[in-house]
Amino acid sequence: VIADAEELMQATAHQTEGKVVELREKINENLRNARHKLADVEDTIRHKTREVARATDDYVHEHPWLAISTAAGAGVVIGLLIGRR
Repeated sequence: VIADAEELMQATAHQTEGKVVELREKINENLRNARHKLADVEDTIRHKTREVARATDDYVHEHPWLAISTAAGAGVVIGLLIGRR
């Protein structure tokens, strides 16, 4: 969506009519806001991913045999499902 809006901005860059200029300013403002929101979401996702990775690492270190058996069980189930095809 952002790329499409930027393409539209480039396509109308040479037009200087009042409505077009006003529309371009609104699109520019919306693009800036979208980029900022996207950056915020990206930072939040990165932070949450690190938290989950740390929590998973801690859990595996506290319960290694449970983690191993869970991974082995998941591997067996996935192997059975793939083998059925």
